[in-house]
Amino acid sequence: MNLPPKPRSRSDRVSLWQYARLFRRDILSAQPERLYRAKMAEFRTPFFRSFMINQPDLIAEVLKHRPQDFPKSERVSAGLRPLLGNSVFLSNGETREHQRRIIDPAFEGGRLRRVFPAMIKAADAMAHRLDAASDPWIEIEAETSHVAADVMFRALFSIPIEEKIANAVFQAFRSFQRSQPLLNIAAFVPRARLLSQLFRRDTKTSAGQIRFLLKTLIRQRRAALAAGTAPDDLDTKKMTTVDPQTGNTFDDAETIDQIAIFFLAGHETSASALAWAFYLLATHPVWQDRLSAEAWSLDEDDFGSVAKLKISRDVFRETLRLYPPVPMMVRQARCPETFRNRRVQRGAQVVISPWHLHRNPRLWQDVDAFDPGRWQSSDATAGPKDAYLPFSLGPRVCPGAGFAMIEGPLILSRILREYRVTADPNRVPVPIAHLTVRSDTGIWLNVTRR
Repeated sequence: MNLPPKPRSRSDRVSLWQYARLFRRDILSAQPERLYRAKMAEFRTPFFRSFMINQPDLIAEVLKHRPQDFPKSERVSAGLRPLLGNSVFLSNGETREHQRRIIDPAFEGGRLRRVFPAMIKAADAMAHRLDAASDPWIEIEAETSHVAADVMFRALFSIPIEEKIANAVFQAFRSFQRSQPLLNIAAFVPRARLLSQLFRRDTKTSAGQIRFLLKTLIRQRRAALAAGTAPDDLDTKKMTTVDPQTGNTFDDAETIDQIAIFFLAGHETSASALAWAFYLLATHPVWQDRLSAEAWSLDEDDFGSVAKLKISRDVFRETLRLYPPVPMMVRQARCPETFRNRRVQRGAQVVISPWHLHRNPRLWQDVDAFDPGRWQSSDATAGPKDAYLPFSLGPRVCPGAGFAMIEGPLILSRILREYRVTADPNRVPVPIAHLTVRSDTGIWLNVTRR
């Protein structure tokens, strides 16, 4: 069986120093193999305890039924604060509720229909770049980063990635990612606020540059709104939507925070998922040919034709199972709790790992296999309820989940309708995780016209 690559697990017993070094490099390979089958595990550091829960009913308790008792971890928030400020991804309590009341209307079904042309144009631009490439071997992660960023700028600001400021933001985000923000090492720092003293200079510089460029775009949009010339896109919707409870809209600082997370979540996670989807199809040509044949049913002028892309959607769902872009989510216990007869102290970290949950052989059949057909079945092969959460679960579910589930299948179908991708067996990518799940040395695919 042609099993997709996954990182090698560490040995069961390592010193705290060895674990910290492994964790800093990659949070996936830093974990022991037994976590794939575990229902719950405990990790101890000199500063606090951390509990990974890998059981659907416990996960539902934390994420769906009692989210107020398990808010976002201050440690994770501190690791992204220089870029994301107090965005909806990091905020808790009433602040977050206020933000969601303004943000959610931008992703309603009718709005997704309006951004469909932006996705088509970005996919067509990707096809033109593939045609213009001088070498058929393409590093596909770089290309999916480009197309995902292009989608976001067209959807948010009605401008392509080639526009000067949009391209500058894209390049600054790439610098931010390469600087490896201190997300992984946060578990080994005594206090979350100390993280701000440990950021590398290039991390702070790229985060500041991104926020400055976004501020420029937002001021331009304020002027266009005042002049009555603003396009009806996601940025306009977000800047003009009124919180029905407070009567307020976002000010410029709040808008920058939300745009930053929209771009990070909508660009970085989609780029990760698309890259792995292309690789999986390159190594499973039967599924690639089936998806390509289906893709001809796509009418580029008709949003409703997306519903016909059933194979492409199942391929994308299976990719999100095997390579969830956000591999772990961390919450913080606000009060003492007992899970599986273990005491979870107030302030302890509660870790939910889609990476391990989606590959738990207790929950899934043929757990390491790439099988889009499992999503066409109504039996247990698709996994039990609450065992699949690429977009989280409960009140904190990603507001852009519907957006992503249109964008991903659409781009796969648009490209593979006319192109064939094959993988180099001598360059097998190994997944690693920092901001999202990426490959260790890139994903190289041969791209040719059909």
